[in-house]
Amino acid sequence: MMNRITPVVKQLLIINVIFYVFAVFITPNIYDLLPLQYFTSEGFKPFQLITSMFMHSNHGMTHILFNMMSLFFLGPMVEQVMGSKYFLIFYLVCGIAANLAHWAMIYLGVINPVAVVGASGAIMGVFAAFAYYFPNVKLMLLFPPIPVKAKYMMMGLIAFDLYSGLSGSSSGIANFAHLGGALSGLLLILFWTKFDNTHRMS
Repeated sequence: MMNRITPVVKQLLIINVIFYVFAVFITPNIYDLLPLQYFTSEGFKPFQLITSMFMHSNHGMTHILFNMMSLFFLGPMVEQVMGSKYFLIFYLVCGIAANLAHWAMIYLGVINPVAVVGASGAIMGVFAAFAYYFPNVKLMLLFPPIPVKAKYMMMGLIAFDLYSGLSGSSSGIANFAHLGGALSGLLLILFWTKFDNTHRMS
């Protein structure tokens, strides 16, 4: 399933790659400034709610590759439905909501206050939108490589993040940020569908 790359998806891919190259190869000390710190932390700056969405782990390329591949394959179809302006708003809102969900879990004492980086929360919002608009489109799992309908894959990802977050079985992954991105994405789509159908091209 290939779609031509859409304008906002293209720009987001470029920005993420630029951030990664600068952070890993040119100015590594940027990891002291741009990741999202907890709001009571001495190192917290308000802009981190945005900049953390464009930062990725500097321990290998798996983190950024997985996120950008997901955006590349799923994003264009969602952007075509929403239109570019709404898609950009959607992406940013999901990313910020994901960060706020991570903070909420720290505040409640569910997880420890650690800094987070990555587009995963926003990507999970895009995934939720894809599953909403194209529930029966089959996507290929990586392990094992079998096709699964988008709606079932989304349910599986949510179940995995919920279990992993509550059990603490996947350290180093901001599971609740993923859940926050997916939930905010679904709620935003439902809101737009009810009150503002101009976000849909069709």
